[in-house]
Amino acid sequence: MKILVVEDNLSLLESIKGVLSDEFEVDTASDGDDGLFFALQGIYDAIVLDVMLPGLDGFEIVKRMRQERVGTPVLFLTAKDSLEDRVKGLDYGGDDYLVKPFQSPELKARIRALLRRSGAMDLDQSLKYREIELRGKENDVLVKGEAIKLTLKQYELLEYLMQNQGKILTREQIFDRIWGFDSDTTIVIVEVFVHHLRKKLEPYQYHKDIQTVRGIGYMLKPQEE
Repeated sequence: MKILVVEDNLSLLESIKGVLSDEFEVDTASDGDDGLFFALQGIYDAIVLDVMLPGLDGFEIVKRMRQERVGTPVLFLTAKDSLEDRVKGLDYGGDDYLVKPFQSPELKARIRALLRRSGAMDLDQSLKYREIELRGKENDVLVKGEAIKLTLKQYELLEYLMQNQGKILTREQIFDRIWGFDSDTTIVIVEVFVHHLRKKLEPYQYHKDIQTVRGIGYMLKPQEE
């Protein structure tokens, strides 16, 4: 699971990253412009978003996300506690609201709730696609009840495809999600890992479900559909 945190208080930003990093992969931004750029990539499972930011504020970021049809769930994080601000945030397309100061367990619980509502996380942190099951707590992969071994990147690739089954993911989205913006490798690595993942699934006849969308990317969908 990948979370974006946008917060201009650098000490708080690092604190939130530290709290979340034991459970999620975390990217950060400290101003509104960078926050919007990252958010529009559509590669995150949830976004923790401060309202008062240099440049664009959190409300404007969410407004532009929804205009671009980026449906990533957003948890607003703000010192403001007025009913007007809460209503405005939700009306702009936010999904939840947490007022500073807050306790770390509540922040993590709110994020898990967003992930469950969006379908990115089950109650037992497992994902299922046909007869493939990912058990998030242990990073186990079961296919037709049989455990298979995947590398970490292969696991993350399969997880991302399963979270978006039936949807086209561009090569750029996959690259940014799995390897990150700062990676020193190239986008060709996506094709290499898709090939390796297909080989791992071939004995179970699921390799053809990772379909190539020519010139765009890939999607996980039964071959017959």
